[in-house]
Formats: sequence, structure tokens, C-alpha cells
Amino acid sequence: MGTADNLTERANAPRAAGTALPVGELLARAVQLLSASSDLPQLDAELLLAHELRRPRSRLLSHGAEPVPPASVARYHALLRRRQAGEPIAYLTAEREFWSLRLMVDPAVLIPRPETELVVERALALLPERGAAAPGRAVQVADLGTGSGAIALALAAERPGWQLVATDRSRAALQIARANAARLQLRNLEFLEGDWCAPLAGRHLDAILSNPPYVAAHDPALAALRFEPAEALSPGPSGLEALAAIIAAAPSVLRPGGALVLEHGAQQGPAVAALLVAAGFARVGCYRDLAGHDRVTEAQWPES
Repeated sequence: MGTADNLTERANAPRAAGTALPVGELLARAVQLLSASSDLPQLDAELLLAHELRRPRSRLLSHGAEPVPPASVARYHALLRRRQAGEPIAYLTAEREFWSLRLMVDPAVLIPRPETELVVERALALLPERGAAAPGRAVQVADLGTGSGAIALALAAERPGWQLVATDRSRAALQIARANAARLQLRNLEFLEGDWCAPLAGRHLDAILSNPPYVAAHDPALAALRFEPAEALSPGPSGLEALAAIIAAAPSVLRPGGALVLEHGAQQGPAVAALLVAAGFARVGCYRDLAGHDRVTEAQWPES
């Protein structure tokens, strides 16, 4: 057996069954174990141990000699094996930060990404800050395909005077979103089960927002996302199917002058803009994420 195999063997096994291990030694072994499968083995090792011990990472680094009980060592190694197999940290720790909110996530929902915060930024820029769209009426906004509730919850926290509604056809996803709202004590929103705009019939909204699935069905990138729900990633062969459905349905529930804000793939901006123009939208504009990729396209339903 070669040196690398010996290192992996030592990293996988505690000193002896039922033996406590110091934090520093446990982390060193974890980093060795993850080094071949993770781009950030040190960070992953620290995040998982902090999660297991329910302690901040800073305490781990300052208390390297502190013993970790055998039961925690065993659970930690189980998490490391799952991470080694490619399972995302967010699912292993059951949480992800978005817009400075700590959200619960599980494999029923897509893991919120930083680029989706651009949808929140654009909604805040487009709509009245104080919450009143007109005298006596609050701003009304829908988040379609809400998943963990990330977009709707971020806006509910920023604008308590707004009325938000979040839709998703996945009952399991809505359970996560509702739990996040309760955990964050956000009450200015409701959750409805159904496909895109279908649960919103009869409403008149100031804005519709969505981060729908937009990866083409045969895109090689899906292999790296295999732990996340397929229906939240790919809508069909072109990747534009969900975006087209939302664009077609949005006018029936938008007020005149209402905004539609859509996240999409880095190469899909022109196609999304063309769909919006063909559907009758005006003031179409595309915005780039922090990586410089076209990421969010917005448009306005005409006033008349």
C-alpha cells in the first residue's frame, strides 16, 4: 500500500474505537481525507466539525487540544465520508446563508446561491422603499418557485410593509420555506402550492420574481449538481422552458407598470429578452452578477 493510501486509512479511522480525539488532530485527519475531493478541504473540515460540536469555527482554532467525545468523532467521520462523495456542505449542515439570513435547506430544495441575491437587489431598486405602492395599498410581490424561500424571505426582512406571496409546486419545498419563515419570525408573506403563476389567479401584483430552473437537460454541468433536486435545475431540453412559461403567464397577474425579474443562465440573456419583447413587455434590461456574467433580466408590463 502506498503512502497516499496509508494517509487515507489513518484519516478515516480514529486512534482506537471509542477513543476521544483532540480537535486539532481530528481536523488534520479530516483535511487529509478531503484533500483529493474538495477544493477547500480545510474550510470543509472546520465547517463540519463546528456543525457537529455546535461551536463557532473560531473556537475550534483556539482550542485545538480540546478532546472530542467518541460519539461526536463517529458522527463527524460519517459527515466526512458524505462530503468525500461530493454531497454539498449545505445539505450536510442543513443550512445556508443568503442575504445575511441563515436558512434551513435539505435535498428537497436548491441550495441558494450568491448570484440570486441580484434578484433581491433589483426588486429593492425597482419598488417603493416605504412599502406603499399607492395610498392605502401595500406593495405586492410574488416569488415563483420559491424553494427554500430565499428571495421572498430576504424581501420580507428588508421590507416589512410589503405583502409577499411565494409559490412552489413542491410541497416538500414549501414546508422548508414555511419553516424558514417561522424561524426568522417573518409574517408578511404567504406560501401557495402550485406551478408558477397558477396559484395567483385573480391577483394584481407590483412585481413577479423568479429563479426558475434554467439548465439545459443535457448540460454536463448537471453532473456536479447531482445531489440537488433535478426539477429545480433543468426544465427541459433548451433550459428556457420555465422562463418562457413564466413570461407567458405573468401579464395575467401583473398590474400595469408591474415588473418581472428573472434569473437565468449566463448565456441566456438575449433569448430571455427576446421572449419578453415578443410577449409585449417593455423596458427590458439585463444585469450582471459579481462574476461579470449576465444573470438577471427584468422588464415592465406597459402602463397602457
